[in-house]
Amino acid sequence: MTSTAPGGTTPTGPAERMGLKAGSVVQELGWDNDTDDDLRVALEDAIDGDLVDGDYGNVVDAVLLWWRADDGDLVDGLVDALTDLVGGGVIWLLTPKIGRPGAVDAADIAEAAPIAGLAQTTAATVSKDWAATRLVAPKTIA
Repeated sequence: MTSTAPGGTTPTGPAERMGLKAGSVVQELGWDNDTDDDLRVALEDAIDGDLVDGDYGNVVDAVLLWWRADDGDLVDGLVDALTDLVGGGVIWLLTPKIGRPGAVDAADIAEAAPIAGLAQTTAATVSKDWAATRLVAPKTIA
């Protein structure tokens, strides 16, 4: 269940902190048995639908990318995550928090994002074991 602080201005649930709301189409990549099922359920409740997988075949509003240090080349993973992302959509890179198995160094994310054509904008607390980093394609001047 999500709630807001008095005045309705402070997002308190993970989906609110991630800017996800009912009707959002969220693609999940990198799921494994170590992902946070409570977070997944909270996000599905907030978007009022299921997370879609890599075979979805249509555009998505956001990508939830679970990534661990031993998953391979982060740049490749981020580029792959862009495949179905609608213009203006976001990638939420979820990595194990520092000190946990598979943790990804923040410097690695900062290095990989621009190579993949993304800008790192913010971090959000969404899980006790996973760190969330918001990545977006930089706006282009028309």
